[in-house]
Amino acid sequence: MTEEMTAGDFVADVVRADIAAGQARVQTRFPPEPNGYLHIGHAKAITADFGIAEQFDGVCNLRFDDTNPDTEDVEYVDSIIDDIAWLGFKPHTVVYASDYFQQLYDWAEDLIKRGLAYVDDQDAETISAQRGGFGRPGIESPWRNRGADESLDLFRRMAAGEFEDGSRVLRAKIDMQSDNMQLRDPVMYRIRRTPHHRTGDKWCVYPLYDWAHGQSDAVEGVTHSMCTLEFVSHRPLYDWFLDHLDLPFDKPKQLEFARLELTQTITSKRKLRQLIEEGIVDGWDDPRMPTLVGLRRRGYPPAAIRDFCTNIGVSKTNARHRIEELESFVRAELNRTALRRMAVLRPLRLVIDNWPKDAAGQPVVEHFEVINNPENPADGTRLVAFSGDLWIEQDDFAIDPPPKYFRLTIGREVRLRGAYLVTATSVVVDDAGDPIEVHATYDPATRGGDAPDGRKVKSTMHWVSRAHAVEAEVRLYDRLFDLDVPGERTGDPIDDLSPESRQVLTGCKCEAALGDATLPSQVVQFERLGYFAKDPKIPMLFHRTVGLRDEWANIQKRVS
Repeated sequence: MTEEMTAGDFVADVVRADIAAGQARVQTRFPPEPNGYLHIGHAKAITADFGIAEQFDGVCNLRFDDTNPDTEDVEYVDSIIDDIAWLGFKPHTVVYASDYFQQLYDWAEDLIKRGLAYVDDQDAETISAQRGGFGRPGIESPWRNRGADESLDLFRRMAAGEFEDGSRVLRAKIDMQSDNMQLRDPVMYRIRRTPHHRTGDKWCVYPLYDWAHGQSDAVEGVTHSMCTLEFVSHRPLYDWFLDHLDLPFDKPKQLEFARLELTQTITSKRKLRQLIEEGIVDGWDDPRMPTLVGLRRRGYPPAAIRDFCTNIGVSKTNARHRIEELESFVRAELNRTALRRMAVLRPLRLVIDNWPKDAAGQPVVEHFEVINNPENPADGTRLVAFSGDLWIEQDDFAIDPPPKYFRLTIGREVRLRGAYLVTATSVVVDDAGDPIEVHATYDPATRGGDAPDGRKVKSTMHWVSRAHAVEAEVRLYDRLFDLDVPGERTGDPIDDLSPESRQVLTGCKCEAALGDATLPSQVVQFERLGYFAKDPKIPMLFHRTVGLRDEWANIQKRVS
């Protein structure tokens, strides 16, 4: 697969200029921390990292930034590898920051020996307070001018496990009065007696992100290190570390682009974990979650996610994209690829009184050939059973129809999709006056749905044969949050949760083809209702992926 980045993509422009200036190779990397599941925001970074490499005949590594054993787990490693493969990308190689722990440690010792790093005996709170702030001067640590030999000895003893967690750190010696807060003697190493999921108990000092990241890029030979805009202020530190080391390759170049933000969506791992822990959602793969496993279970095609990320491109300006825009890409892809099927979500019985019966007094069964996907003739056709005893949607019949209601009501003729024209004649209601059974007659001359005399009807309805229906549970999803920017009012997005983000319908009636066990996780269009994904684990459970109405197109019309 080759994904062309959008025209005007500034990252592509930079890479193109570097190649013109003589750079012989292009190498990128996607560096997630394995402390949670990937979400839609990561999809943009993945598309950018892998897309740039592919566009310029380069390579892209998957590198796990596994420098914090307190929060990382092999479960997340496995899920990230699976998500990237599902999106359609294949890393050149899979590596880990922990692969470079020894090299990082050796480089740290080199900086100490050269007087560019020192061991600080102060705790994290004191160090943070002494860094000052914008417009406030930093305060130098009393250990800042500690001799190199003493710092080296202490650092080795830190690594040997002689000191308690939090009792000492290693800091770079840069400039405590710098306007850039990242350069005010940043911490490089801290003591953590936590087993690592790959290195076990070998290390009890772990590098912080800013020390591990750029140096890992350098070890691997990364040429262009892409990250989001919040790391702009980190770039001088990224460069400072690299400028003071003997690198095996040319110095990497850090490039920052805007992260992906969607309306009515959060991507904070901490808040997503809170949704799970408080039972608001069912897990990381809940179809309402913006995680890739959640979107996958909901039926989002990976091609649609890639196309969306490629279309919005990478820029230097943060912007919040409407979730309807993403859904429009999902809908367009599914319209092209999804098979069509008929399902009745809120069933109402329809009995055709003049339908013929066989010798045993049972309704005769006919079969109609129906197109599987009008967008793709290669998908062929299927046979759907039809009889005089059917299920239709409750909304498709009204005793007292409102204005401009063109569906079934007493005395009105409608078309049953691909079958016959029928006219309602009577209705059976329950004690509350709600319809429970509609009776009708059909016109035998209208097989296929058209009248030979040319008369027209204003409504075509889907249906399922009652004797051939398979039963399913269907879950309808709406936005998880009410506000475009969750938390904008109170600071906590949990306050803006929608109470109607999921509706569970049981007893839904589906045509027999939807019970086919060969369709796990496949998304189909329920005709007139939307696109639905068959759950990969739970039999006969369908999740609504998106509806049929293109809300993004309507938004664009209003804007224009």
